[in-house]
Amino acid sequence: MKHTPTIRAELDRYLQQEGLNIAQFGQIAGMNRGIISAIVTGNKSMSINQLDRITEAMGLPEGHFYDLFIENYIIDHPPNMRRIEPFLFRCAELDKLDAIRRVVGAIMDNLLYSPKLFEIAEELLAQGRNAAALLLYERVAEAEKYQHSERLAVCQYRIFTIQVGDDQSRNLKAATLFEPYIERLDEMDQLDALKDLANVYRSLRKWDKVEEVARIMRAKAEIQYILKHEQKSRERNESTKKLTRPLFVYISYADLLCASVYEAQGDYQQALQYTYAYANLDWVKETDEDTQHWIGLFKHWAKANVIVNKLLSGDTKMLQDYVEYIDTAEDTTEEDRVIQLLNIMIAANRYDIDVSNIIKRFEADMVSLSQHSSSDMYTQQVVPDYFAWCGYELAHYYLHRSFYDDGFKHLMYSMVSYHTLNNETYFINCMGLFLHFRDHAVPETKAAFLNLIEKVWMNNVKKNGTVDHRG
Repeated sequence: MKHTPTIRAELDRYLQQEGLNIAQFGQIAGMNRGIISAIVTGNKSMSINQLDRITEAMGLPEGHFYDLFIENYIIDHPPNMRRIEPFLFRCAELDKLDAIRRVVGAIMDNLLYSPKLFEIAEELLAQGRNAAALLLYERVAEAEKYQHSERLAVCQYRIFTIQVGDDQSRNLKAATLFEPYIERLDEMDQLDALKDLANVYRSLRKWDKVEEVARIMRAKAEIQYILKHEQKSRERNESTKKLTRPLFVYISYADLLCASVYEAQGDYQQALQYTYAYANLDWVKETDEDTQHWIGLFKHWAKANVIVNKLLSGDTKMLQDYVEYIDTAEDTTEEDRVIQLLNIMIAANRYDIDVSNIIKRFEADMVSLSQHSSSDMYTQQVVPDYFAWCGYELAHYYLHRSFYDDGFKHLMYSMVSYHTLNNETYFINCMGLFLHFRDHAVPETKAAFLNLIEKVWMNNVKKNGTVDHRG
């Protein structure tokens, strides 16, 4: 039978080795000698705070005894959440995810601990300790998979939001796995979940899914809006406070999403109808500051998108209107700038318009073309795709006009971005554009291109393995 060492044996050995008595060690550790004595003799268990003090006093790195703590005080013991909870938070602080895995695995046979672990996960998420929170959400979801509970649905929502990242193929998988749980969420949580799901599908350019999710979100939001103003109950108003945006926004944002779907499909007339719909917000009953802020945003977006839809449909005279709009627009963000430049470049490439002078206005923004970190699903997902797409359109424009240095610079940026996003379709588009103009690339650019292709190839080999053709 394997003998498991104990922390108290390690401490006792250290005291003998260093020639320290309990009182002396207690002074070093800042602990009462009685507590040290009780720990050494085995008459008292210890808290994680006491363990950290003992570890520091022994000159050992933080968390040195955590595996032993699990063995000595958690595994094969009745779960004591007063001991386990602070231990989990401390493990999260030190990024000791394996220790969290062991603890949760040891106690999650009993569903009674699901609510507490869920609470801990929520607190860890609020602290930004996403990796640790994800472990707890996954175990709670696993334990409750046959319960069809709202908690299970919330866990799946949290797992989805944590897992969504740079890799678009993984994002598609995360969205597909999460979607069936939306109906089990609280009515208000459903609206934010649908908004986040739509934004992920939008970044993936899965336009049929964007439209499907947007229509569901609009229908649910309309029902909630009617109920809110019919009942005017405190309970109904309190429930809407859970939302990240005013309730009317989910109705109007659904129209905006549908407009983007039809724009992407080249149906500019239908896109304009939806754009006019979210521009007209006279039906909104609220008048508070937050509402006015969002109404202003929708009107701002609508004004720009009416011009853009007319421009992309072939009315090239609208380009000057768009430039004037850009020059007079207030509170323009970096995200706005890249979308504006993208729209201009799509029109320029589609209708062979010389926009060299216009591009110069965006030079400062082009220097800072980069991906953004954000907790908002739109900024986190849709905007990086626009940056990569903008790089491709700029490359297309410059290469077809024989400005090869600028063209290849933007093309390499776009290729790297699409590789980061793991978007194979658009990465291949970039490859095709490069190969079409390869005779105009300088040796350094060709070398950079080949190095990137080799890197992508090696990554795919590592990810997918190799096939042994012997036999």
